[in-house]
Amino acid sequence: MSTNRHLFTSESVSMGHPDKVADQISDAILDHCLAADPQSRVACETMVTTDLAIVSGEITTQANLSRAVVDRLVREVIREIGYVDPNIGFAADTCQVQCHLHSQSRDIAAGVDLGGAGDQGMMFGFACNETHTFMPMPIYLAHRLVENHARLRKSGELPFVRPDAKSQVTVEYNDDGSFHRIHTLVLSTQHDESVVEKRDGRTYFSNAAREEIIHKLIIPTLQAENKKLVKDRDQIELIPPGGSPRRRDDEVIYCHINPTGIFLQGGPHGDCGLTGRKIIVDTYGGRGRHGGGAFSGKDPTKVDRSAAYMGRYIAKNVVAAGLAAQCEVQLSYAIGYPEPLSIWVSTFGTAARGLRDADIAALIREHFQLTPRGIIETLNLCRPIYRETARHGHFGRELPSFTWEKTDMAATLRRAVDRAA
Repeated sequence: MSTNRHLFTSESVSMGHPDKVADQISDAILDHCLAADPQSRVACETMVTTDLAIVSGEITTQANLSRAVVDRLVREVIREIGYVDPNIGFAADTCQVQCHLHSQSRDIAAGVDLGGAGDQGMMFGFACNETHTFMPMPIYLAHRLVENHARLRKSGELPFVRPDAKSQVTVEYNDDGSFHRIHTLVLSTQHDESVVEKRDGRTYFSNAAREEIIHKLIIPTLQAENKKLVKDRDQIELIPPGGSPRRRDDEVIYCHINPTGIFLQGGPHGDCGLTGRKIIVDTYGGRGRHGGGAFSGKDPTKVDRSAAYMGRYIAKNVVAAGLAAQCEVQLSYAIGYPEPLSIWVSTFGTAARGLRDADIAALIREHFQLTPRGIIETLNLCRPIYRETARHGHFGRELPSFTWEKTDMAATLRRAVDRAA
């Protein structure tokens, strides 16, 4: 690697990762509440472990949250993820479900009812022009790997993989911050016994299964973003468990698949899962900063979630308008108070000629509604749209329900800059 270049790494986790199982359950309960009562106040936390799911938190809603309903919602999520085999220690029909929910604090509700923020804190949004969705390349590709892992698992094209998986992507950047190449990929996936082989008295995930993952998952995922990211199988060097790279050149992509050698025990049976523990996976993979709180299980009066979505919406529109190649936005709030306490912008020196970061911050204050109520109205957030956010990334997915991914304000920002010039 040239001394003028640097490496940056981001990870993602699959929908069957224990923490993501918990996130999806919390957001499924949120969606259930919003579907029946758009004014629901929800702060729902979930823990999953061997044969057990515990749901707790503070919820004020007109929706039916009887124990039978919560039990059904939890099992539906677990079943849809793919945990249906009791033999692996966690399954939809056999796990125990405990429910511990109560009403939201009246002290918090008093401020929120008047349009104030549901909590204090700072939230960040980020966008850059590295990918077509204005996400950093490492986290974008890491998300797509686990998303396609789930698709191939459910379709039966990779019949031996189980729901729990993690991906990691290392990108090499030039000195000016531009993309140079994919440097290293890591994919760890739980699997069944059908792809286990013995070598030297030890059990391993088979090399044939590793090759199948390269051909069916890794190469198509990279080429879907840009065919230049990987030309063919020869460009990928598969590193064996405990091994080291043999080739040293700018063309090779180093690839680790189940680098511990085997991954039979996983999911909530292998590791306890908690709502809100994958906050960097949920945002920008460490490339943009993260605020003080997690997202899942929280209704949109909680600015931890809604203002982070607004920050992404703002940053993405700034970059889409050509005002900067990168943009990070910080918003801060006080509990019960509607207006943001501060708006901060950094374009990391990439602002268009003649623009300062302070100019962009002024544009944001002028053109975006930044009270909690204004954010909710702008992005239409009081809808049951959140379970889908809890897997494969909250950002960088251009789904109709992900209103924070729209670039409908880019032209307005561009015209405002042109008029001021």
